[in-house]
Amino acid sequence: MLQSLASNSCVRLIQTHKSTWYFISLVLGYILYLTFGAVVFSSVELPYEDLLRQELRAIKKQFLQENECISEERLERFLKRALDASNYGVSILNNASVNWNWDFTSALFFASTVLSTTGYGHTAPLSDGGKAFCIVYSVIGIPFTLLFLTAVVQRIMVFSTRRPIAYFHTNWGFSKPLVAIVHAVTLAVLAVCCFFLIPAAIFSALEDNWNFLESFYFCFISLSTIGLGDYVPGEAANQKFRELYKVGITVYLILGLIVMLVVLETFCELQQLKQLRRMFYLKKEKPQDRVAILDHDHLSFTAVSDRSPGQHEEKAHGLVLTHDSQIFQ
Repeated sequence: MLQSLASNSCVRLIQTHKSTWYFISLVLGYILYLTFGAVVFSSVELPYEDLLRQELRAIKKQFLQENECISEERLERFLKRALDASNYGVSILNNASVNWNWDFTSALFFASTVLSTTGYGHTAPLSDGGKAFCIVYSVIGIPFTLLFLTAVVQRIMVFSTRRPIAYFHTNWGFSKPLVAIVHAVTLAVLAVCCFFLIPAAIFSALEDNWNFLESFYFCFISLSTIGLGDYVPGEAANQKFRELYKVGITVYLILGLIVMLVVLETFCELQQLKQLRRMFYLKKEKPQDRVAILDHDHLSFTAVSDRSPGQHEEKAHGLVLTHDSQIFQ
């Protein structure tokens, strides 16, 4: 009996707070996925990092042996200064001295990565004034970019998603959820082809040291606004039409980001995904429920206040007599 009552109470508790339990499972699942990623990245990349460290130590040791007039401390200071400059996008290599990071086209590319929150990190402001302006520019520009992208995506969605779905549903009689799923998958395939596969082939042809996988990796990292900065196009010393190339990449990033948002918004409007999201949301209290609670409280208060003083005294007297009788017993 007690076990059945306990099980019933547990089931009732779970059903009452179902969204809370779903949310807790979502948090735990995210933590597990985060941990899984850390384990995989560590196991895959750590051996390569160790191999690269050993190679650099061997090269440094060989250089000091061949150049005994240079002390290790002087070499360390020089390397530190060179690496610090490299973090700001400035290289001391001879083949990199012809490229400037802050000409107009490079600055335009940098501004687009700041406003889109991609932020490759290969170029950063050198002066205090540039850093201060970057803060102010980002504070104003990022919300402005969100407003711009929202307005553009809202207008594109009418022609790319809502009208085609309504057309096939009305004129051909197909089920609206089925049409929405087929349309979303088709739109995603077209986006992958036009903004991932084709650009990856173009980048692998234009960039000397990029293969197709590295080019596809750059497209994904850029359009998902991750922006690791390990691959940045147009930075080669012998890059032809570098200014025009940078402008084209800027246009590609903006258009690609708009298309990615359109695809995501199309998937978010699917009924299946809406139902999935509702599982983790707090249930909104309906207005009629609040009115019913207020009416119930008002009726209870009115019923108590309408009682006569004699009734209150008789009830209190009866409670006292009952209490005394229990004591004597």
